[in-house]
Amino acid sequence: MAVTARRCVVRPGATDGTKRGGRLDQVASRRSGDGGNGEGRDRQRDGGRRRTRDNGDGAGAAPDLRERPVDLAAERGVLGSIFLKPDACDDVALVLRPEDFADEAHQILFRHLLELHDGGKRIDTTIVLDRLRSKGDLERIGGVAAIGEIVQSVPHAAHATHYAQIVRDKSLLRSLIDAGTDILRDAYDSTDEPKELLSRAESKIFTILENRSSADATPINEVLGKVLERMDARMKHEQTLGGVETGFTELDALCGGLHNSELVILAARPSMGKTALAMNISEHVAITNRHPVLFVSLEMAAMELADRLLCSVAGVNGHRLRNGTISKEDRRRLVEKSAEISVAPLLIDDTPGRTLTEIAAVARRQKRRGGLSLIVIDYLQLIEPDNPRDPRQEQVARIARRLKMMSRELDIPVLCLAQLNRQAEASRDNRPRLNHLRESGAIEQDADLVMFVHREEYYATNDEDRERVKGTAEIIIAKQRNGPIGDAKLLWQHDFTRFVNLEHRQYDEFEQFSSF
Repeated sequence: MAVTARRCVVRPGATDGTKRGGRLDQVASRRSGDGGNGEGRDRQRDGGRRRTRDNGDGAGAAPDLRERPVDLAAERGVLGSIFLKPDACDDVALVLRPEDFADEAHQILFRHLLELHDGGKRIDTTIVLDRLRSKGDLERIGGVAAIGEIVQSVPHAAHATHYAQIVRDKSLLRSLIDAGTDILRDAYDSTDEPKELLSRAESKIFTILENRSSADATPINEVLGKVLERMDARMKHEQTLGGVETGFTELDALCGGLHNSELVILAARPSMGKTALAMNISEHVAITNRHPVLFVSLEMAAMELADRLLCSVAGVNGHRLRNGTISKEDRRRLVEKSAEISVAPLLIDDTPGRTLTEIAAVARRQKRRGGLSLIVIDYLQLIEPDNPRDPRQEQVARIARRLKMMSRELDIPVLCLAQLNRQAEASRDNRPRLNHLRESGAIEQDADLVMFVHREEYYATNDEDRERVKGTAEIIIAKQRNGPIGDAKLLWQHDFTRFVNLEHRQYDEFEQFSSF
């Protein structure tokens, strides 16, 4: 009688006849006709199903024997704690959502417990069983026996929040696994452009981060303490507490500087000088006050910005520097100012095509390494969207919202430049307004402060008008969530691409008689 030989194959990680799952994988020898591959059995459980993974060499699916991160004991601990102490629902709800539970029965039960608690009803075994029966969910969670097991799973409710944190961490790991699986599948199978795939991958990861906020409310006494500290600092005329000063007297008087956690939009038509103004503010914060600044330039290269900054600080005509016609005195000042600027905590990121996820990553890294007081982004419409297929208005709205979230997360002001549409030039007085913000009204909605750069000289049509307004500039504060709107007058030095404070002379009624 022929005997079919069988051999036991122990997969990697198994020892002495044991393997993950508690059983050997018996594989027939080549005589059985399957070549020892064991196809159909190499699938792993994932919520009751087995999974396969692509080995990446085009040879087909290879078995993935790793278990998904799950802690059913912690899930039962959360639910049992709520039965023992219903008020624990408030603490747990700040950490968990029903979908964070891996077991579907636990998801259903947690949702019912939350609804009972939110409705002001008592939570005990009898009431919960009655509700589950009336909703037709009792059998879905495993019946009365499952409720009894959960109630007896913990001796007390003291560790409810700890159990919830474990469940949340496992859920986060599963979300990362799912996102990673989708990213791998798209990378192997998609015919889309790699840049678009990268944007989608960033969006998946950011969505996980975006949905994990569990911050608790802050007691008013803690907030008031910080308010009084800031008040005292302002009364002593010290450096702006909780933000940075712009260096422009009238502008700081109107808005009190740029405040932490605020999104500031600086908008203008091309050639108005918005990049120059942003650089002047960065110069004051980083060079004068020695506070770290991150300047993200999506339009100009770092060399161009450095040229402009150096000429602006040294008072040298930038056009002559580009032509190589500067004087020896100019060169001396440039070298002298270069040494001064080189030690300033100013960082320039001129990588083109940055997404907001990448910008935020650079900012977080700098915040950890050496601190950060201000982020400047030039400019909003050049930030790459996460999904290029979305309508442009939705893209800009999403970017504006995430800029605001970034300013709050890092607790620093974010100064973002933006373009205005052509309607600003079509208006009678050429003055920009909020409805001239290009491509989305969401910019106005999410911004805490909206400023426009306006130079009447640019629109003057004759020499007389041009001479009358030559060098004058206005910073129009069109929206300020926590302060007044108004205009700040500045002096525009075209040769040095620089804004400076406008000196106001007191009017002397007899000045006209001072000369013959």
